[in-house]
This record gives sequence, C-alpha cells and structure tokens, in this order.
Amino acid sequence: MPTPKGADESWAMDFVADALAHGRRIRIVIVIDAWTREHPHIEVGFSLTGVRVARVLEQLRQRERLPNLIQVDNGPEFVCKALDAWAHKLGIKLQFIRLGKPVENAHIERSTVGCAKIV
Repeated sequence: MPTPKGADESWAMDFVADALAHGRRIRIVIVIDAWTREHPHIEVGFSLTGVRVARVLEQLRQRERLPNLIQVDNGPEFVCKALDAWAHKLGIKLQFIRLGKPVENAHIERSTVGCAKIV
C-alpha cells in the first residue's frame, strides 16, 4: 500500500472477534487512518454484515470523514454489493489485499494485535 501523505487519504479496515464473560461471541470492525493511526470508528456487534459496514462508513461521511482509499481483506463483509455500491457512489477506491497476505494490510493488522483474536 502506498504511504499516505495526509489524514483521511487512506484507511484500512478489518474484523476482530472476542467473547463476553458468559460466552456469547462479538465481532468488532476497526477502521484506522493510515496516516494519523487514529481510529475514526470502532463498531461492535453480534452480527456485522457488509450493509452495516457501509452504514458505519456513511455515518463517518456525514461527520465529514471520508478517505480516498480503503484497504481491506477479501472477507464477505468487504466484497459485498452494499459496500461496493457505497464506495462506487462516492468515488472511494476499495483496495483488496491478496488472499493469504495479511501483511499487505499491515496498518490494520498492527492495530488489532493484542485486542482480540483476528478472524
């Protein structure tokens, strides 16, 4: 991934998972700005679909936060029609890493280490 030259130029997203004390699993989608290393949003839920990911990004857009590029893996939530349509409508490039190469999304992998298990 090219090195960004400023804030909100390039973001990365990924999921982590954990469990509550009583055992129910939760999922967390983490968004990170590759330049500032700030997390503009962290969404937690029992079910996080691509539609919900697109809704989270739309909320960030409404708060005037919008990147030029978002780097993601090939998970079903990121390759879905809802996210693709949202990104296409706004001219945001979704950059997918190669299968089995999480190091290509190092910005997000580094920020999720130790937080929970990566899924």
